[in-house]
Amino acid sequence: MALYLTVKCEDSVVTRVLIDNGSSENICPLATLNKLKVADDRIHKNSVCVRGFNGGGSDTVGDIVLELTIGPVEFTMEFQVIDVAVSYNLLLGRPWIHAAKEMPSTLR
Repeated sequence: MALYLTVKCEDSVVTRVLIDNGSSENICPLATLNKLKVADDRIHKNSVCVRGFNGGGSDTVGDIVLELTIGPVEFTMEFQVIDVAVSYNLLLGRPWIHAAKEMPSTLR
C-alpha cells in the first residue's frame, strides 16, 4: 500500500508526496518544479540514469537540492529531476528515510 504525505517544499504546500522504501533516490518530476516556479538554473546537470519508470531506464534532467518541512522537521534533500509523467509530485526514497530515522526521538 502506498503512503502519501503533504509537505511544505520551497515555501509551497505539495500534496501527493510518495514514500518509497524501494527507491535508492529521491525523485522530483520536472513538472513539480515548474509548478513551484523553481528556476531551471538551480538544476545541476548530471549523467544519472534512474530505473523503474518504464521498465527500462530514464536519464535525469539533473539534480536539485530542495528544502522540505514535514511536520516540525526541516530537511535539505537532494532530488534527481526527471521529465516523465508520474502519479506523484515528489518521491521520497531511502535517502530521506535514512535522514528521518536520524531525527532525535523528541521530534518524532
